[in-house]
Amino acid sequence: MSTQVVLLGHGGGGRLMAELIERVFLPRLGSPELARGDDSAVLPYPGGRLAFTTDSFVVEPVEFPGGDIGRLAVCGTVNDLAAGGAVPRHLSAAFILEEGLPLDLLGRLVASMAATAREAGVRIVAGDTKVVPHGKADRIFITTSGVGPIPDGIAVSGRNARPGDAVLCSGALGDHGMAVMVAREGLGFAGCIESDVAPLNGLVQTLHALGPALHVLRDPTRGGAAAALNEIAAQSGVAIRIEEGAVPVRDPVRVACELLGMDPLYVANEGKMLAIVAPEAADAALAAWRAHPLGREAVRLGEVLEGPAGRVTVRTAFGTHRVLDRPLGEQLPRIC
Repeated sequence: MSTQVVLLGHGGGGRLMAELIERVFLPRLGSPELARGDDSAVLPYPGGRLAFTTDSFVVEPVEFPGGDIGRLAVCGTVNDLAAGGAVPRHLSAAFILEEGLPLDLLGRLVASMAATAREAGVRIVAGDTKVVPHGKADRIFITTSGVGPIPDGIAVSGRNARPGDAVLCSGALGDHGMAVMVAREGLGFAGCIESDVAPLNGLVQTLHALGPALHVLRDPTRGGAAAALNEIAAQSGVAIRIEEGAVPVRDPVRVACELLGMDPLYVANEGKMLAIVAPEAADAALAAWRAHPLGREAVRLGEVLEGPAGRVTVRTAFGTHRVLDRPLGEQLPRIC
């Protein structure tokens, strides 16, 4: 880190954020749970294990095609718990409100949170509210935390990918980030692209029947699938190769990315999940996902290789390979 101040890129899910965590947070707050590098901590409690996670949401605009910051806040925490192998149960919600925020807007966002919690089968059981002077925040920031038990026989982590494993994706990539971009910049794709924001705990639980064959789960949010796959490869000390022709992207998202010079693999998602499973379980996992409404477009993206450790590559239609590096910062700020 050559900079001595915080940059927007430090929150983007890429190399800058990883460096910030390693340089500032881990040396001062380090614990075995934090050091694992997963989206949820796994904690022992009487009778089993508990997953615990927290996240903050600062999306702009706060309402966008397909969702809003309230729905995003619930789904983000539910999905992080699900990616830890847990069954989400209880959430808390803390609000930072800017003076002058219209109460009708706040009411819509809170109602959206409540509806999404019901959809996910979780309860919001605690909260906090702070108001700051006008100009000291951007309308509304939300922080949610959540807990849920981890069923016996489920042990997933970014450290568990093994050579030969299959890499699966639950559906089309890039919808959320491009929907927010279109809404923010007033681009000519209105009505064509909607966010995929959704609670994925039901989808993930269809894989619990795999037991020990389920190795890794990760929702590819900030930094997109590229960041998530690089994190997993680094955590597990393996290489990952994906097939370019297998990457699912909707046509409007593909066109928007091409016009803006972006790669869909680096664009954020809020309703997709990556899974890495033992090779003999890949077909069963895909069948389970495709039978669920949120996994009908599930695909096998690629496979885990022995090395070089931490490297992610894409095999093109011509049989060549390109490195899918971890992003430096974030292509699209304020999307999560």
